This record gives sequence, structure tokens and C-alpha cells, in this order.
Amino acid sequence: MNASRELDGRVAIVTGAGRNIGRAIALELAAGGAAVVVNTRSNAAEADAVVKEIEAQGGAALAVTGDVVDAAAMDKLVAATVKRFSRVDYLINNAALRGEQPIEEMSYADWRKVLDVTLDGAFHCVKAALPHLRKSGAGSIVNIGGLSSHTGSKNRVHVVTAKAGLVGLTRALAHDLAGDDITVNCVAPGLVATARQRDFVEPHHHSIHATLSGKRGSPQDVATIVRFLCGPGARFVTGQTIHASGGAFIP
Repeated sequence: MNASRELDGRVAIVTGAGRNIGRAIALELAAGGAAVVVNTRSNAAEADAVVKEIEAQGGAALAVTGDVVDAAAMDKLVAATVKRFSRVDYLINNAALRGEQPIEEMSYADWRKVLDVTLDGAFHCVKAALPHLRKSGAGSIVNIGGLSSHTGSKNRVHVVTAKAGLVGLTRALAHDLAGDDITVNCVAPGLVATARQRDFVEPHHHSIHATLSGKRGSPQDVATIVRFLCGPGARFVTGQTIHASGGAFIP
């Protein structure tokens, strides 16, 4: 097997794949040979742009919009994937919401909005993809966590809780799905330099944690770990949280 195309013949779904880490993961899995379904909530232009990038490099890709909060939409996402590519081997749960808000100002709706996307969305995607992952014989689920779920962070109780929930989901699913030859792992990015909106406010934990080198990582640093976890060299790795934080957090 050509090591540079170790994912040939496989099919991946990446949620929240229109920009930043999700986009990098989609491109990296395609570079490994996988056909990639690029999911965004509603921004078809972003999804189409990532598909064009993959196709320009000789890869196969499909753009599908749909909100991970909507279980029926995720069923349609998986159905579109199987219709186009006949299978699902990898599910990357990257879609998430972030933000900072003091607990005393946080409404239940604010709380639920973050948990619905980050945690419940991952549940819906797993449920939709599971029958096909079981048929794969070498399926992988990779949940994208975060630094603050391990360190805590001021004014992020909803985000920290949701991302910590992904760690629990990872461990539980690893047990449930081991007999189906499906590995389940979590990648926790740390201080990653990504494109930000103009009104972006630097999270509190970014100011109190630093990488050992003093440099921030890139989306590509996260994407390469995801590719490894999907590949044949990681079949004995499951139920783990792997930190891509440059040493900002050392368990």
C-alpha cells in the first residue's frame, strides 16, 4: 500500500467542514485518498469551495448542508453520502459552537444552543452513520474536543461542559463499538491560529495557557492527527483523547 494514499477506497463525513479546522481535516483526509463529504450547517458556498479544492487535487468530494442539531437532516446527510459513494468509513464530529458568557447572564436557551450543536449533534451523526460504519470493517469516529474542557475556562461553562461531554461520549462509544471494529477517539486542539471574525474576543483560557514553544498551532496540526486515527496504523487506538495543544495542557 502506498503510505501517502492509505485511505484509498474509504469515505469520510466531516461536519463543520467549511472553514478552519474542519476544512483542514477534509483536505487532509482527501489527501490520504478518502472521498470526503463536506458538511456545513447552511453555508453552501463554503462547502462548495472546499469540494473544489479537493477536486482540484484529484480527489472526490460532495458538499451537503444540514444542521447537526436536526436528526432528520443528519439521516439525509448520510443517505446522500451512501447514494454518491456507497459507504461510510469515517465520521468526524467537528461542528461546534463557542463563546463566552457569565453564568449569571446565561439563559437556558444559551446553554442548550451550545450543547445541542456540540454534544447532541455528535449523537445524531453517530446514530445516522452507525449502520454503515458497522459495515466498514475498519470504521473510525473522531470527535473534536477542546483544551478548555480539560483546563476549565472563565465564562465558558456551556462550552466546557459540551466539550467535556464529547470525552465521555468517546469513552463510552469505544466500549460499545469495539466489537464492530469501530475505533472512537477524541482530538483536543489547543491554541490554534485560525481565521476569526472581526468581532472575535480572545477566550480567557488563551491568556492563561501557553504552548511550550510559545507558538500557536495550525488547523493542519489537528488534521494530521485525525488522518492518522482514521488510518490502518491506528486500529489499536480507541477510547483516547489526544491533545494537539503544543504542551499547553499535559495530562
